[in-house]
Amino acid sequence: MPYLIETTDKPDSLALRKHAREAHLAFLDAHKSLLLACGAKLNDDGTDLGGGVYIVDVETREQAQAFIEQDPFYQAQLFADIRIVRWRKAYLDGAGYL
Repeated sequence: MPYLIETTDKPDSLALRKHAREAHLAFLDAHKSLLLACGAKLNDDGTDLGGGVYIVDVETREQAQAFIEQDPFYQAQLFADIRIVRWRKAYLDGAGYL
């Protein structure tokens, strides 16, 4: 069962996010087989809101936790909050899975 991981950055941490971004993107590329989707959270005007959403295809909460703890953003102590919840795929790319 996939897991949704939602992160929220610490206040005033955009410089830290930018500093760790290249390593973060390399991490995501190295683990793309586990990613159903991921991306940054944005304000309505397209500016960075400070956080992200990952949907990872792993079997347990522990595996989801281990995944996020390997992310360079986590290791740089960027996150103020991390929420991990199970996620049931109902639609993905327009295809139904009910």
